[in-house]
Amino acid sequence: MQFIDELNESQRAAVSYNDGPLLVIAGAGSGKTRVLTYKIAYLLTQGIPAGHILALTFTNKAAREMKQRIIRLVGEEVGRYLWMGTFHSICARILRAEAEFIGFTRDFTIYDAADQKSLIKKIIKELQLDDKIYKSNMVLARISSAKANFVNPEAYAQSESYAKIDRLERLYKMAAVYAEYNRRLRAANAMDFDDLLMYTVLLLNNNAEVRQRYQQRFWHVLVDEYQDTNHTQYLIVKLLAEPQNHICVVGDDAQSIYSFRGATIENILTFQNGYTGAKLFKLERNYRSTQNIVNAANSLIHKNKGQIYKEVYSEKEVGERLHLTGYSTDREESSSVARQILGLHRLNKRDYEEIAILYRTNAQSRNLEEEMRKLGIPYRIYGGMSFYQRKEIKDAIAYFRLAANSSDDEALERIVNVPKRGIGDTTISRVREAALREGVPMLRVMQSPDVYAAEIAAATRRKLQAFAEKIGQFAQSMQELNAFEFAQLVLNQSGMMADAAIDTTAEGIDRKGNLEELLSGIRQYVEDRTQQGEDTSITDFVHEVSLLTDQDENPDDSVARITMMTVHSAKGLEFPVVFIVGLEENLFPSAFCQNESELEEERRLLYVAITRAEQECYLTYASQRWKNGQVNFSNPSRFLKDIDRQYIQQLSAPSKEPSPWTEMPMRSSWSEPIQRVEQPLPQPTVSSRNLKATTGLRPKTAQQAIATEWNKGDRIDHKVFGKGTIQRVYRENDNDKIEIEFDTKGTKTLLLAYAKLERI
Repeated sequence: MQFIDELNESQRAAVSYNDGPLLVIAGAGSGKTRVLTYKIAYLLTQGIPAGHILALTFTNKAAREMKQRIIRLVGEEVGRYLWMGTFHSICARILRAEAEFIGFTRDFTIYDAADQKSLIKKIIKELQLDDKIYKSNMVLARISSAKANFVNPEAYAQSESYAKIDRLERLYKMAAVYAEYNRRLRAANAMDFDDLLMYTVLLLNNNAEVRQRYQQRFWHVLVDEYQDTNHTQYLIVKLLAEPQNHICVVGDDAQSIYSFRGATIENILTFQNGYTGAKLFKLERNYRSTQNIVNAANSLIHKNKGQIYKEVYSEKEVGERLHLTGYSTDREESSSVARQILGLHRLNKRDYEEIAILYRTNAQSRNLEEEMRKLGIPYRIYGGMSFYQRKEIKDAIAYFRLAANSSDDEALERIVNVPKRGIGDTTISRVREAALREGVPMLRVMQSPDVYAAEIAAATRRKLQAFAEKIGQFAQSMQELNAFEFAQLVLNQSGMMADAAIDTTAEGIDRKGNLEELLSGIRQYVEDRTQQGEDTSITDFVHEVSLLTDQDENPDDSVARITMMTVHSAKGLEFPVVFIVGLEENLFPSAFCQNESELEEERRLLYVAITRAEQECYLTYASQRWKNGQVNFSNPSRFLKDIDRQYIQQLSAPSKEPSPWTEMPMRSSWSEPIQRVEQPLPQPTVSSRNLKATTGLRPKTAQQAIATEWNKGDRIDHKVFGKGTIQRVYRENDNDKIEIEFDTKGTKTLLLAYAKLERI
């Protein structure tokens, strides 16, 4: 039997068609990679030499795996000389051979991200621009975006749309930076990754002889993940495929989720308009998921206007409906998800590695990680790192450490230039040498460089002393403030929060979100410790975090773990059980959505999340979510209303939580975000009785007066808060609580079991 007979009817039709341009729309789990692999193998068996086939992928791993499969099908001799690789690797290969035509030598250098960042920093300094505004990452993101759209420095300078965005972000000299950056690259006989694509287009556009040579070489051009191509990649494919247009592109418009990287969904939506006689094949059978999961995903994505309609179906079992649960707070959500996972593992015998938790932003992992640790559930962060290992979080904690311990030189060196203060490596080396020579902490040398004979210029000396003075002020404030108040003070007065806020790249937005989540975590910590009548200082918090991170740094890789990741990182993966958390307005969809196009991409993102699940899919949302130390009240995501209710089972949840199908206030205009009420709110304590639950949480019970040894009006003394007067004693959610008005610390509510009061 020939290998083509292994395919289903739709797959076989797509593989065997070779009479012109071909668009294969492959639904989630429909065997897209298999079709592309078999199509190339089929071309080889039809007598097309391997050297005349070009296959473009988006990762080197995908290219390697595909080539290995092809060789297994047709043999190494037949498939050895395929032109197969990523856009960047194929373009680099072409440019090496043709460099002279674009004014480079064949041994040109390719700058990596570190090289690019270093060059941008030099240019910003030379042009005397403010590096707090012209952040290297943001500037590089702007340049990369321009190149993805095939916009060179000259066109950029003349573009009113780019100028408008630059003015909004105060990047008035952005065009000059881009021009100088490109000039310096060319002077160094170097290209960045985006240049590999741009110069390939220029080479093919401007040199008819070269263009015809490659068009004659590539009889067939095939492209994987076509929905993720940008405009420059679109031009490369079009130039190489002409004039015979034996082109096959494979992808799924419903999984186009990378516009922030420059991907243009219009490339796949308008493919048939750009190639005369193009034929469309749809792969609609899903081999991954149960019928209910596939049907739910279909009902969601069909709400998008910009799409190539398809009706994906599954012939697997009907399966369970999607489980939807609403919670009062994000903390309850995380606690319940952790307990459900423990139940799936112990009662349903699910291996941990069969389970994944997906979230919209990296910052959401913190609560989940803490709940996993409490229950001893092993986990890994896929495509990222544990919350407390992220750079900005380690930087913030280094500030806390140094304020508490002025001898902590490691913490000092980490944050002396965070955010940038113009204190260079040479200066730090001299401070370090003086500190070692005199046997004192580096901070003391910074306070008085002359006293310790540190050879430091006057201007730099002032910067060092200003930094040391700031740390001294933090140390003094630490004695007067609880951990949350202190952390808020440090992040604001150090400039860390403002530095993150000004960076509008995806990385900058993520960084700001992580710092806000850190504040939320510290606020929760203070509330919990207060209720237990324990110390709420930043020192204790740092000690607790240090123990957590020490545990994280040495995971036992032999242990099966659940996987936690953003939805973007999950694309291409699959798991028997998937939890999708945080399905709320202004989170999923993101608060950064400004128009219908961006909203449709967010809907595609949820489609991707749901279709990662093979057998069970759990959806959750919370009415209150902590952000920047405040509680934000939110509504369930509008996308939940897009899913046909027959495919959703709404599990028990607190009665006051709104249903997604209740009428909710929506934005009247995408330029006007929903106004949300924010106020501090203590987190509820989850009782041990709830640990037995596997779904949802009970409604809160009313407060009830109880009889104890303590009465209203009794005077007491507490080891942390001092003397005070009891206001009331009551029971709420199975917890006995006592409210005390302290003479100097205000009114506190403590858990009676932990209060440790002395009568006076």
